Amino acid sequence: MSFGKGLSRKPSQPKGRQLEDAALTEVQALLGDEPRRRDLLIEHLHKIQDAYGCLEARHLRALAEEMRLSQAEVYEVASFYHHFDIVREGEAKPAPVTVRVCDSIACSLKGADALAAALESGVDPSKVRIQKVPCIGRCAAAPAAQVGKRAVDHANEMSVRSLLFEGTVAPEIPQYTGFEAYRASGGYKVLERVRSGELTAESVADLVLAAGLRGLGGAGFPTGTKWKIVNDLPGPKYLTINGDEGEPGTFKDR
Repeated sequence: MSFGKGLSRKPSQPKGRQLEDAALTEVQALLGDEPRRRDLLIEHLHKIQDAYGCLEARHLRALAEEMRLSQAEVYEVASFYHHFDIVREGEAKPAPVTVRVCDSIACSLKGADALAAALESGVDPSKVRIQKVPCIGRCAAAPAAQVGKRAVDHANEMSVRSLLFEGTVAPEIPQYTGFEAYRASGGYKVLERVRSGELTAESVADLVLAAGLRGLGGAGFPTGTKWKIVNDLPGPKYLTINGDEGEPGTFKDR
């Protein structure tokens, strides 16, 4: 897989984009003592994006070297997510601030296209980029937008422009219960019973069946029955947590 023309190389060098020592040093400084495990690839890509405002090809090459991954693997992940901006050699970097306007179904029905058009007509593209993006998981507050990393619920032209004028682009962190406080109030008690063997996988499934919890897929098939079927199958088990389906009601997964 290729993502643009690589740097020129000497006949003695391997094919493909060549490693820049300066880029490698920059990536190493960003990663610090963090593990270089492949499951942390997205986290490391975020570090580069946040520090430089984009993912330059030279940094992707350096990250591949540092994590002992192929360039294709790194590019494949980076190019999949709309919030990563890949910049090839000779291309201009994106504007310092990006306004993302969700244009999935719920937000489109609430006027997302008109909002994006209104915003585009009144900003300096060298300073602010207006970008229509897939579902950002805030369907309950459509139309939804993000100014930098600041979420804007029920967004309109005035609310977005106000944040731009104020330079408010950082995320707004809500009040939350800390880990120790949650444990002190009884959090994870059931998990401890499972880990100690007091509750078996089958008994947990029975509790879920007794509670009447039904899955949203498969015509409301009982969740406990699903768990029992999976538990009885041979081989390793994997859990996938679905946080975004890009559909009306995605906010249910919060």
